Amino acid sequence: MRIRIVGAGAMGRGIAQWAAAAGHTVELADVRAEAVTDAVAFVRSMLGRAVEKGRMSAGDAAEAVGRIVPLDDPWAAGPEVDLVVEAVREDLETKAEVFGRLERVLPASTVLATNTSSIPVTRIAATLKDPTRLAGLHFFNPVPLMRIVEVVPGATTRPDIPPMLTALVESCGHRAVTVADTPGFLVNHAGRGLVTEALALLEERVADPADIDRVARDVLGLRMGPFELMDLTGLDVTAAVIDSIWEGFRYEDRLRPSALTPNRVAAGLHGRKTGQGWFAYGPGAAGPAPEAPVTGDADRPVLVVAASPSGETDAAALRAALASAGARVEDGPEPPEGALVLVPVWGTTVASAVAELGLPAGRTFGVDPLPAAGRRRVLAVTPAAGAGAARDARAVLARAADGGEPFAVSVVRDTAGSVAQRLLASIVSVAASIAERGPAAPAEIDLAVTAGLGYPLGPLAWGDRIGAARMLELHRALHATTGDPRHRPTRWVTERAALGLALTDPGTSPGDCLDAEA
Repeated sequence: MRIRIVGAGAMGRGIAQWAAAAGHTVELADVRAEAVTDAVAFVRSMLGRAVEKGRMSAGDAAEAVGRIVPLDDPWAAGPEVDLVVEAVREDLETKAEVFGRLERVLPASTVLATNTSSIPVTRIAATLKDPTRLAGLHFFNPVPLMRIVEVVPGATTRPDIPPMLTALVESCGHRAVTVADTPGFLVNHAGRGLVTEALALLEERVADPADIDRVARDVLGLRMGPFELMDLTGLDVTAAVIDSIWEGFRYEDRLRPSALTPNRVAAGLHGRKTGQGWFAYGPGAAGPAPEAPVTGDADRPVLVVAASPSGETDAAALRAALASAGARVEDGPEPPEGALVLVPVWGTTVASAVAELGLPAGRTFGVDPLPAAGRRRVLAVTPAAGAGAARDARAVLARAADGGEPFAVSVVRDTAGSVAQRLLASIVSVAASIAERGPAAPAEIDLAVTAGLGYPLGPLAWGDRIGAARMLELHRALHATTGDPRHRPTRWVTERAALGLALTDPGTSPGDCLDAEA
């Protein structure tokens, strides 16, 4: 296949490397000739590194570079061009101009594809004389390593184009997911669950960015915390995507942006590329402050109390874990004088448990019962807690059984569900809302998110690991405790919990019940 790529920036050169390495002839063009020269040199260096690491032979690398044809003119006639991939800046007017000029010089048989990440494909196609020849082909950066591509048909895209693009993508070694032309498509939409909730936690002063990232990594098992991720992507880019998806879905509460981002974007605190974001970068940057050492009395007696009858299983598990680590775990309904009280909370607050159960406010703390991917526990502190008691509770929770490494303990402000539960609840809820709208099947949602965002599990499979009924309990508790519609349960989770179905189960649709022969 002969592919023309218009735009030789980070995405364009990555697509060029990917296609040329897979055996396709690649015409690479840009309005700036030096950008094409730089891109070819970059591809040559990246393929050279692949040779050094034993991932490619020197001969194959040389042949791949030889298949890249630099163009002086992006609008040159191309009677043999089968596909154009546009990779210019995210601006509708710019993309419309690019495709309008290409439409005039390329044959009607040439398929046009946009790499847009946020502009509706249908809106771009509507600027063409023949909108049926254009579809979205959304790659992720770095293209050769991010092995997922979203194929996005517009409202009028010819039906033969998406299968052709899917076949191309998969023949080049990537996975293709066909998704509807909705705001953010699939991966960017699903990714709002993590970052919007992380920003909400920061806005509510539940924890600082470093601690939220630690919990995301060590409890949820994410490779990067949400604030690290925003700094890597660029807060200016992240904020624009958050706003566009929220606006595209007509101000859906579940996707509500934070008030924190506009001023930081205006101040140039964009992350790695500006040297300062949520964290500092560059020579001499101190990075996140280290965690405070554990200094409390680990031998202080503790009583573990269930916040509700449904929480008794979590309380029993915490009692057993602490007892096996040698902690002085008290037995009985009432806390002995001076004993710490630990309450596993699931979607509720420690403060409500103190009020409802008559617990001593100065020495009662919340513990997140969510199974941790790493050795970290989370301690929730109310405004009434004693500082000394909190230090002792942290020391108790840090204890490890059988001489193992002690647990790290993050101390956070009391909030409904604590940090990890809220992040996970939002991740699952946003994915479930995507499944409800049906732009992609549940399996495709999970595939795209694990490949595109690097989550340890797809969000729906992650919810299944917790259990649909327990996820629904969490969503209902968060909604009832906060009154915030962002936490309201989705129909997808509610139905599957009631029917005993997995969140990954697409279920039976009305169309499945019709006779195809009729």
